Amino acid sequence: MSHLKSYIEQLTTDISLERQNVLLPLVNYIQSKRSKGEMPQLNFICTHNSRRSQLGQVWMQAIGSFYGIDLACFSGGVEITACAQQTIKVLINSGFNIAELNFNINPKFRVHQDSFDITLFSKLFDDEVNPKDKFAAIMTCDHAEANCPFVPGCELRIPITYVDPKLYDDTPQESEEYLRRSDQIAAEMKWVISKIS
Repeated sequence: MSHLKSYIEQLTTDISLERQNVLLPLVNYIQSKRSKGEMPQLNFICTHNSRRSQLGQVWMQAIGSFYGIDLACFSGGVEITACAQQTIKVLINSGFNIAELNFNINPKFRVHQDSFDITLFSKLFDDEVNPKDKFAAIMTCDHAEANCPFVPGCELRIPITYVDPKLYDDTPQESEEYLRRSDQIAAEMKWVISKIS
Protein backbone atom coordinates (compact mmCIF):
# COMPACT_ATOMS: atom_id res chain seq x y z
CA MET A 1 0.00 0.00 0.00
CA SER A 2 1.32 3.44 -0.90
CA HIS A 3 2.13 6.02 1.75
CA LEU A 4 -0.67 8.27 0.46
CA LYS A 5 -3.30 5.51 0.64
CA SER A 6 -2.34 4.61 4.20
CA TYR A 7 -2.34 8.32 5.09
CA ILE A 8 -5.89 8.72 3.77
CA GLU A 9 -7.10 5.57 5.49
CA GLN A 10 -5.81 6.69 8.90
CA LEU A 11 -7.47 10.12 8.67
CA THR A 12 -10.19 10.55 11.26
CA THR A 13 -13.76 11.37 10.32
CA ASP A 14 -14.55 12.31 13.91
CA ILE A 15 -15.56 15.87 13.05
CA SER A 16 -17.25 18.19 15.53
CA LEU A 17 -20.96 18.85 15.07
CA GLU A 18 -20.19 22.53 14.48
CA ARG A 19 -17.88 21.70 11.57
CA GLN A 20 -20.28 19.05 10.22
CA ASN A 21 -22.88 21.80 9.89
CA VAL A 22 -20.36 23.93 7.99
CA LEU A 23 -19.52 21.02 5.66
CA LEU A 24 -23.08 19.77 5.07
CA PRO A 25 -23.87 22.19 2.19
CA LEU A 26 -20.88 20.73 0.31
CA VAL A 27 -22.16 17.18 0.91
CA ASN A 28 -25.60 18.19 -0.37
CA TYR A 29 -24.16 19.93 -3.44
CA ILE A 30 -22.05 16.93 -4.47
CA GLN A 31 -24.94 14.53 -3.83
CA SER A 32 -27.34 16.68 -5.85
CA LYS A 33 -24.99 16.88 -8.84
CA ARG A 34 -24.39 13.13 -8.79
CA SER A 35 -28.13 12.40 -8.59
CA LYS A 36 -28.56 14.39 -11.83
CA GLY A 37 -25.73 12.51 -13.51
CA GLU A 38 -23.55 15.64 -13.54
CA MET A 39 -19.88 15.97 -12.59
CA PRO A 40 -19.52 18.02 -9.37
CA GLN A 41 -17.11 20.89 -10.03
CA LEU A 42 -15.56 22.50 -6.94
CA ASN A 43 -13.46 25.67 -7.00
CA PHE A 44 -11.62 26.23 -3.70
CA ILE A 45 -10.99 29.97 -3.25
CA CYS A 46 -8.79 31.92 -0.84
CA THR A 47 -7.05 35.27 -1.08
CA HIS A 48 -3.66 34.32 -2.56
CA ASN A 49 -4.32 30.77 -3.81
CA SER A 50 -1.14 29.65 -2.09
CA ARG A 51 -2.11 27.53 0.91
CA ARG A 52 -5.66 26.65 2.04
CA SER A 53 -7.33 26.62 -1.37
CA GLN A 54 -4.51 24.50 -2.85
CA LEU A 55 -4.77 22.03 0.04
CA GLY A 56 -8.55 21.88 -0.40
CA GLN A 57 -8.26 21.19 -4.13
CA VAL A 58 -5.63 18.47 -3.79
CA TRP A 59 -7.14 16.67 -0.81
CA MET A 60 -10.68 16.65 -2.20
CA GLN A 61 -9.47 15.37 -5.58
CA ALA A 62 -7.30 12.69 -3.96
CA ILE A 63 -9.87 11.47 -1.43
CA GLY A 64 -12.68 11.49 -3.98
CA SER A 65 -10.49 9.45 -6.30
CA PHE A 66 -9.48 7.05 -3.53
CA TYR A 67 -13.12 6.29 -2.67
CA GLY A 68 -14.38 6.23 -6.27
CA ILE A 69 -16.31 9.52 -6.20
CA ASP A 70 -15.78 11.43 -9.46
CA LEU A 71 -15.10 15.13 -8.89
CA ALA A 72 -13.39 17.95 -10.76
CA CYS A 73 -11.52 20.12 -8.27
CA PHE A 74 -9.95 23.52 -8.92
CA SER A 75 -8.58 26.43 -6.93
CA GLY A 76 -8.05 30.16 -7.29
CA GLY A 77 -7.69 33.43 -5.45
CA VAL A 78 -8.47 37.12 -5.57
CA GLU A 79 -4.75 37.94 -5.99
CA ILE A 80 -1.90 36.07 -7.71
CA THR A 81 1.17 35.29 -5.59
CA ALA A 82 2.78 31.81 -5.62
CA CYS A 83 1.99 28.40 -4.22
CA ALA A 84 3.77 28.36 -0.86
CA GLN A 85 6.74 26.00 -0.63
CA GLN A 86 5.42 24.87 2.77
CA THR A 87 2.20 23.75 1.05
CA ILE A 88 4.19 21.63 -1.38
CA LYS A 89 6.36 20.24 1.43
CA VAL A 90 3.41 19.11 3.55
CA LEU A 91 1.77 17.43 0.53
CA ILE A 92 5.00 15.58 -0.32
CA ASN A 93 5.29 14.44 3.30
CA SER A 94 1.72 13.13 3.07
CA GLY A 95 2.67 10.90 0.15
CA PHE A 96 1.90 12.89 -3.00
CA ASN A 97 4.20 12.72 -6.02
CA ILE A 98 5.07 16.32 -6.89
CA ALA A 99 7.38 17.72 -9.56
CA GLU A 100 8.23 21.39 -10.07
CA LEU A 101 7.53 22.19 -13.73
CA ASN A 102 9.21 25.58 -13.85
CA PHE A 103 11.14 27.93 -11.59
CA ASN A 104 9.30 31.19 -12.23
CA ILE A 105 8.29 33.65 -9.53
CA ASN A 106 4.93 31.81 -9.62
CA PRO A 107 6.08 28.22 -10.21
CA LYS A 108 3.87 25.38 -11.43
CA PHE A 109 3.85 22.03 -9.64
CA ARG A 110 2.52 18.76 -11.02
CA VAL A 111 0.73 16.68 -8.39
CA HIS A 112 0.15 13.21 -9.79
CA GLN A 113 -1.00 9.85 -8.53
CA ASP A 114 -2.46 6.79 -10.25
CA SER A 115 -5.88 8.29 -10.90
CA PHE A 116 -5.42 12.04 -11.06
CA ASP A 117 -3.05 14.74 -12.26
CA ILE A 118 -3.25 18.34 -11.02
CA THR A 119 -1.12 21.37 -11.85
CA LEU A 120 -0.82 23.73 -8.88
CA PHE A 121 0.04 27.39 -9.26
CA SER A 122 -1.33 30.65 -7.89
CA LYS A 123 -4.09 32.05 -10.11
CA LEU A 124 -7.28 34.06 -9.99
CA PHE A 125 -10.51 32.18 -9.27
CA ASP A 126 -11.69 32.90 -12.83
CA ASP A 127 -8.44 31.78 -14.52
CA GLU A 128 -8.89 30.09 -17.90
CA VAL A 129 -8.12 26.66 -16.39
CA ASN A 130 -11.04 26.95 -13.96
CA PRO A 131 -14.73 26.31 -14.74
CA LYS A 132 -16.83 29.22 -15.96
CA ASP A 133 -20.21 27.90 -14.82
CA LYS A 134 -21.96 25.05 -13.00
CA PHE A 135 -19.55 24.89 -10.07
CA ALA A 136 -19.56 25.45 -6.32
CA ALA A 137 -17.25 28.14 -4.91
CA ILE A 138 -15.71 26.86 -1.67
CA MET A 139 -14.52 29.94 0.23
CA THR A 140 -11.61 28.75 2.40
CA CYS A 141 -10.70 32.06 4.05
CA ASP A 142 -12.60 34.90 5.69
CA HIS A 143 -10.77 37.54 3.64
CA ALA A 144 -11.80 36.04 0.30
CA GLU A 145 -15.32 35.49 1.60
CA ALA A 146 -15.58 39.18 2.52
CA ASN A 147 -13.68 40.63 -0.44
CA CYS A 148 -15.06 38.46 -3.22
CA PRO A 149 -18.79 39.09 -2.89
CA PHE A 150 -19.60 37.80 -6.38
CA VAL A 151 -18.14 34.72 -8.07
CA PRO A 152 -19.42 34.68 -11.68
CA GLY A 153 -20.87 31.38 -12.84
CA CYS A 154 -21.01 29.62 -9.49
CA GLU A 155 -24.19 27.75 -8.62
CA LEU A 156 -23.52 27.80 -4.90
CA ARG A 157 -21.11 29.63 -2.62
CA ILE A 158 -20.06 27.61 0.44
CA PRO A 159 -17.94 29.21 3.19
CA ILE A 160 -15.65 26.56 4.71
CA THR A 161 -12.97 28.71 6.28
CA TYR A 162 -9.66 27.70 7.90
CA VAL A 163 -7.01 29.47 9.98
CA ASP A 164 -4.15 30.55 7.70
CA PRO A 165 -0.94 28.57 8.40
CA LYS A 166 0.97 31.57 6.98
CA LEU A 167 0.60 33.07 10.46
CA TYR A 168 3.34 30.64 11.54
CA ASP A 169 5.80 31.21 8.68
CA ASP A 170 9.39 31.56 9.91
CA THR A 171 8.49 30.43 13.43
CA PRO A 172 9.42 27.20 15.29
CA GLN A 173 5.78 26.09 14.86
CA GLU A 174 5.76 26.42 11.05
CA SER A 175 5.98 22.72 10.08
CA GLU A 176 3.61 21.65 12.85
CA GLU A 177 0.97 24.22 11.89
CA TYR A 178 1.08 23.45 8.17
CA LEU A 179 0.65 19.78 9.00
CA ARG A 180 -2.20 20.60 11.39
CA ARG A 181 -4.02 22.62 8.72
CA SER A 182 -3.41 20.02 6.00
CA ASP A 183 -4.66 17.25 8.28
CA GLN A 184 -7.76 19.25 9.19
CA ILE A 185 -8.64 19.94 5.57
CA ALA A 186 -7.94 16.33 4.57
CA ALA A 187 -10.04 14.91 7.41
CA GLU A 188 -12.95 17.23 6.63
CA MET A 189 -12.85 16.39 2.93
CA LYS A 190 -12.82 12.69 3.88
CA TRP A 191 -15.89 13.26 6.08
CA VAL A 192 -17.66 14.94 3.15
CA ILE A 193 -16.82 12.06 0.81
CA SER A 194 -17.92 9.50 3.42
CA LYS A 195 -21.44 10.99 3.26
CA ILE A 196 -21.78 10.62 -0.53
CA SER A 197 -23.71 7.64 -1.86
